[in-house]
Amino acid sequence: MVPANRLVSIKFFYKATSLTLIHRRPKVDGVAQKNKTCFAMNTAIRFFTILLLITAFFGPLSAQQGPASTDQEYEKQYRERIRMDKLNNVYIPKNLDDALLQLDKLTSPESRIKFKSMREDSVVYYMHSRLGQWIILNWGFYGGSRLSHYLRSAGITYPDDMADFLILAFHRKLNGKPIGIKELAINFRERRKKEYQAEQKNGKVIHEETRKKNRQ
Repeated sequence: MVPANRLVSIKFFYKATSLTLIHRRPKVDGVAQKNKTCFAMNTAIRFFTILLLITAFFGPLSAQQGPASTDQEYEKQYRERIRMDKLNNVYIPKNLDDALLQLDKLTSPESRIKFKSMREDSVVYYMHSRLGQWIILNWGFYGGSRLSHYLRSAGITYPDDMADFLILAFHRKLNGKPIGIKELAINFRERRKKEYQAEQKNGKVIHEETRKKNRQ
């Protein structure tokens, strides 16, 4: 039986999901578009209600290991984490096939059908803030895990991109499409490159000073 305090958290998260999706959905006209919006909202809500219930049964994440104070300490912690099959009592998939298998286990047939029916160009938009964040936190992408290390070796280096990659891969798998690991990895790298170039181009100088060279 799930403790009452966890059920409260689930209900609150459930409401927050619907509010977030309503807030972020672009304004459209027409009954058809309204139906699509409701469909997408229901898909996300049901999908994550299941995930949250599963998380509640396993319990909240245990106390995290303290942040490393030096590069050497971080490297040591990272090397230890990527060898573990569990972090904070949560099973960590070892590769893409294992990750997709775990996502399949964590969802009901009804949820998978609705997730599958979403458009590929919008599935990340709807799922990143819920499924994506669940993946990032529970599968240890910030501090490093054997799955994040695997994805880094495939050329996907940012935690958000790793989560989006898995969302897209799961969606393609359910729809019987080739996942295209290299293709997706290149797309994520190119997007990050363009964002970086745009930031450099549009960046402003906060402070500039000229220092005199010391005379010897």
